Amino acid sequence: MVTFHSKKISPTVTRIYGLMGELMYLVEGSERAALIDTGSGAGSLKEYVSSLTSLPVIVLITHGHVDHAMGTPEFDTVYMSSIDNDMYMEHRDFEVRKGYLSGSPDFSKIEESDYIPIGSCESFHDLKEGDVFDLGGITIETFACPGHTRGSMVFLLREERTLITGDACNGFTFLFDSSCLGLTSYENNLRALEEKVAGRYDRTYVSHGPGDSPKELVAGVIDLCEKIKAGTVDNVPYQFGDRSGLLAMAYLPNGTRSDGGVGNIVYDPDRINE
Repeated sequence: MVTFHSKKISPTVTRIYGLMGELMYLVEGSERAALIDTGSGAGSLKEYVSSLTSLPVIVLITHGHVDHAMGTPEFDTVYMSSIDNDMYMEHRDFEVRKGYLSGSPDFSKIEESDYIPIGSCESFHDLKEGDVFDLGGITIETFACPGHTRGSMVFLLREERTLITGDACNGFTFLFDSSCLGLTSYENNLRALEEKVAGRYDRTYVSHGPGDSPKELVAGVIDLCEKIKAGTVDNVPYQFGDRSGLLAMAYLPNGTRSDGGVGNIVYDPDRINE
């Protein structure tokens, strides 16, 4: 049987931990709550969220990958960029989910009845940059940041002065799949994001690892893009399933960069100038 656990990380934000370490965020206002991402679709996340809040819940999806959006069929009101619809429809398959979850040490505990039924994105609301969600005293503003996927979204919690970047920018930003943008396009989008949110946040949350990331994450990854283009990176071969790329900077066992820098990128060396 699949179970979740969580940690209250601010008066209004609860971090929820999935089976593979994927992280979801429940943001509570005085009138309603927003659940950012729904994990890999094993175990009733809706039931667990109901144990955390009695408020009506809307769902905001950072992007359409298997580890972020597969719990959506349980929820009535879901927002996701329609640009990622094809990605969602591909990743919703049971075999894709099982393949992803097979990497969990608790995979053997998952029963067939734990899997959330396959859903469709036809009922989703199209999430766009500039969308604002007033939860009652807590406001979430949406920004597009294509790169990891073409529909990747980032959320600013205005009153909390917190940026939630999902996988759009993190300690190991994956940018080496054919569905990703090239490095230069990604960097341009990151620079646009940095300009829009400058001076508006004091902390950054991501969707993997410990969750807390330095405030300087976006700036650090932009700087790393420049280093990649200049050829001044370590270029460590990196394998993820059947996909391979180059990890820009060498890292320590705890996942931090060996040079002390912030953020890392796995990229396709043939697509640097795209």
